[in-house]
Amino acid sequence: MSAGKPHRRKLGTGQRVLLAVPFLWLLLFFAAPFLFVAKISLSQAVAQRPPYEPVFAWSEGWNVFVEKLGQLSLSAYGLLFEDDLYLASYLGSLKLAALATLIGLCVAYPVALAMTRAPRSWRPALIVLAIAPFWTSFLIRVYAWIVILKDEGLLNHLLLSLRLIDQPLQIYATDWAVLIGIVYSYMPFLILPIYNAIDRQEPQLVEAARDLGASGLSAFWRVTFPLSLPGVFAGALLMFIPAVGEFVVPDLLGGSDTLMIGRTLWNEFFANRDWPTASAVAVIMLLVLLVPLLLYERNEMRISETRR
Repeated sequence: MSAGKPHRRKLGTGQRVLLAVPFLWLLLFFAAPFLFVAKISLSQAVAQRPPYEPVFAWSEGWNVFVEKLGQLSLSAYGLLFEDDLYLASYLGSLKLAALATLIGLCVAYPVALAMTRAPRSWRPALIVLAIAPFWTSFLIRVYAWIVILKDEGLLNHLLLSLRLIDQPLQIYATDWAVLIGIVYSYMPFLILPIYNAIDRQEPQLVEAARDLGASGLSAFWRVTFPLSLPGVFAGALLMFIPAVGEFVVPDLLGGSDTLMIGRTLWNEFFANRDWPTASAVAVIMLLVLLVPLLLYERNEMRISETRR
């Protein structure tokens, strides 16, 4: 073996299988469905079953595929830029998802910090309480918020009984109701990564900062918070990405003027039966959501290189 070349250890059969499993999973449940949706987005909409006319079929072979590449239609993508509805839906989804993530962080960070400061014997129970909402159907939890937020719901009944308001608050069927539903539904995705990031920190770091004259608040902002940022970013992505494409929450808690891409996508698929346009909406949404993922991955690689 020549000097200077790093020695590469050969992987065993079992290790290769373990490494192949996640790639196979991504291929079957991400890449293949994405290619199928992308294929539909390049087709023409027709009033029949299926409600689109495929330019080519996979069974026709590679030669036919190459010949028909020039027949692919980009009309569905052109419609996305011509109709303001789609741009408004994308911007509305990004705005509500970003605002919900920001509100969720303001709630989740103190909760996660309190969990790490609790006695260690309490922490398993606190983690169970944090993920307890996942034990109930997502749909049932959203319906519960309808009961709470409606004009004659529990929240208004309580506030009126306490004489804090004179008339019911108009929360249901507004963007505020959608924000409440999204924040509540995805809160565990925020709490757990932040809790893990804070819990892994060495307590001696804060103690050293206090010994050097830092106050408790200063030690938090200069030591605890910066070291917890990877968990904050991970939790924010886990909440932001599914919130952008959320359909159930805006459909049940939002009003008729609540524009989110999930509702627009559903309308194109099932109401208008325009599958090519709906597929184009889905493809663009996926490409938009890849941007924060790539930025996060790049930041993680930069941090890893710095630590080396």
